[in-house]
Amino acid sequence: MKKMLLLMTIMCNAIILFAQSDKYTAAMKKNIALLDSAFQKENFAELANNFERIGDAEKTQWLPYYYASYTTVMGALVNQDKTKSDAIADKAEQLISKAEALAGKENSETDVIKSMIASAHMMVDPQTRWQQYGTSSASNIEKAKELDPSNPRPVYLEGQSKFYTPKEFGGGKEVAKPLFEKALAMYETFTPKSELDPTWGKAATQYFLSMCN
Repeated sequence: MKKMLLLMTIMCNAIILFAQSDKYTAAMKKNIALLDSAFQKENFAELANNFERIGDAEKTQWLPYYYASYTTVMGALVNQDKTKSDAIADKAEQLISKAEALAGKENSETDVIKSMIASAHMMVDPQTRWQQYGTSSASNIEKAKELDPSNPRPVYLEGQSKFYTPKEFGGGKEVAKPLFEKALAMYETFTPKSELDPTWGKAATQYFLSMCN
């Protein structure tokens, strides 16, 4: 009888955990699917809040905080009022720190976000902030490439950085183009670790590549 009760308890717990996992996956997929339209709808802050709520509910998953940080820093990068960018980027940094803590260590994807956060700070005043934040952004791109050489996102970000860097400082379309071409080829073969892991960046790479022609 005791064995039967124990078995039933284990089965019930398994069913509950499966239901929770299924609910988490569905919520994540729903919000990840909205990422591409966020540029048109300008609802990065809304998506960031959605992902953060999922992370707070789950407590042990790092990807919700990763996406919350990504959408937050994107909000900083596209925001026209640069007086607000530092505060938004600081929030993104808090979120990516939570993601890394839950993941157990930094990884290629979290370093990509840290590069973007540094860029968001730099863009507030590029002339005076380049030495600090430009170096940090580039350093995180290099770390992201080292941690996962198959990840196209750091290569795409490197191309974007070169695209916006003046020719006299080693940038320009001619320098950026081969990086975008390389990133696009990598996107064609890149396989995410799970159905919820990051895949973003291909459309942006294609757009910037078209601007280089």
